[in-house]
Amino acid sequence: MGKPTGFLEYKRETAKVLPPKVRITDFNEFRIPLSREKQKIQGARCMACGVPFCQSGMMIGGMASGCPLHNLVPETNDLVYTGNWKQAYLRLSKTHSFPEFTCRVCPALCEAACTCNLDGEPVATKENERAIIETAFEKGWVQPRIPRVRTGKKVAVVGSGPSGLAAAQQLNRRGHSVTVFERSDRPGGLLRYGIPNMKLDKSIVDRRIRLMEKEGVTFVTSTNVGVDIPARDLLKEYDRVILACGASNPRDIKVPGRDAKGIYFAVDFLGKVTKQLLDSGFEKVPYELARGKHVLVIGGGDTGNDCVGTAVRLGAASVTQLEMMPKPPAERTPSNPWPEWPKVLKTDYGQEEAIAVYGHDPRVYQTTVTEFIKDKKGNVSKAKIIKLKSEKDEKTGRMNMVPVEGSEEVIEAQLVLIAAGFLGSEKYVTDAFKVAVNGRTNVETERGKYETCVPGVFTAGDMHRGQSLVVWAIREGREAAKAVDESLMGYSNL
Repeated sequence: MGKPTGFLEYKRETAKVLPPKVRITDFNEFRIPLSREKQKIQGARCMACGVPFCQSGMMIGGMASGCPLHNLVPETNDLVYTGNWKQAYLRLSKTHSFPEFTCRVCPALCEAACTCNLDGEPVATKENERAIIETAFEKGWVQPRIPRVRTGKKVAVVGSGPSGLAAAQQLNRRGHSVTVFERSDRPGGLLRYGIPNMKLDKSIVDRRIRLMEKEGVTFVTSTNVGVDIPARDLLKEYDRVILACGASNPRDIKVPGRDAKGIYFAVDFLGKVTKQLLDSGFEKVPYELARGKHVLVIGGGDTGNDCVGTAVRLGAASVTQLEMMPKPPAERTPSNPWPEWPKVLKTDYGQEEAIAVYGHDPRVYQTTVTEFIKDKKGNVSKAKIIKLKSEKDEKTGRMNMVPVEGSEEVIEAQLVLIAAGFLGSEKYVTDAFKVAVNGRTNVETERGKYETCVPGVFTAGDMHRGQSLVVWAIREGREAAKAVDESLMGYSNL
């Protein structure tokens, strides 16, 4: 359980970060991990409480509390404390496919549900996880797990994001032959082109892809299933198909002037920046996309923050981030008790950098766009914005955000990034495989199951549950793999 009195003796300590004005000069990761000795002290803070919500992954108040992967958190924290790093890695690997991804990009549902968080600061479980997996790679403990026996069964996975990779890893280790199809030029999906390099270095993604290739997984890139390859060909050639294409249909902003040049969906923009960096070996930074421009980011969340941090690095003259909802409270309200996910104000790395560079928080709450204004060449040059207020709909009883009359204003905007979330799966894929979708256009299955209405076709990740976290995608991929294995073999030991 760590040290019985550790949570009383030691304060929470996390990785140091480079100052904002230093780290914005490149696209490198900027966190400096603690030494192993200091990390051991953080493991000592774990209380091994009677009900470890940190590993529960249960839904409370419509939000996840604890890790959806059910990582053995108290056990791994204790092994960190005792310095038994190899055993900690083996324990973590029982439930987790890719700790090196979540320890960088996960919002740490485990820490939010930590008992220490009830009246103090949570155990630094996320950074303990990073120390475990990076130590394991450094020591050479992470080796290809090549199956001794092949089953003769073939599985196609469409999409190489976290859910597709997790499903492919599990099924390959079971002995099935797995081919992963990716429409982009490099595997990784959201991990590759949806998350900036300073948050998840792409060498970390490449390291895992190489390992999976050594294990026997085949990756086919620059191939758009449903366009380049008909769905019927996959269904004919493979025993099972898993659709893990993500919730890649972005929500648009339908206002006058939307057709102006210089307006991008957030993930398209982030992907474009990352691709240019990778193609040039990080020698060419695409400053021309934002340098000297007033940048408007529409939407909050992780993707909106990533857009802010990217625009700052590309030399934007200013960055404004619009959020429709009211500013969250600084602390939990009585209606949002522990161990629910804390709905409190969070200032992430991109916003910190914007504050350091421009002198103020880029976020403007309860505000939305009503029109984009074009210049003579058809480029976006300004945006009309309006304040919103919360108002009850008398018919439905719901609270809606409605415009405040007379609050319109015009702001400079030569680059607009729409980070308003996603609407679900893309129609051409679901049509190609003739799978049913629900009202949110997520691929439909029986509750708690992964096989679609088309026999032999399964689904996982955001395409199945809607836009969510990397950790949920990994869980879905692992569970879909188990469902596929059971359908192929009659049982599963995954």
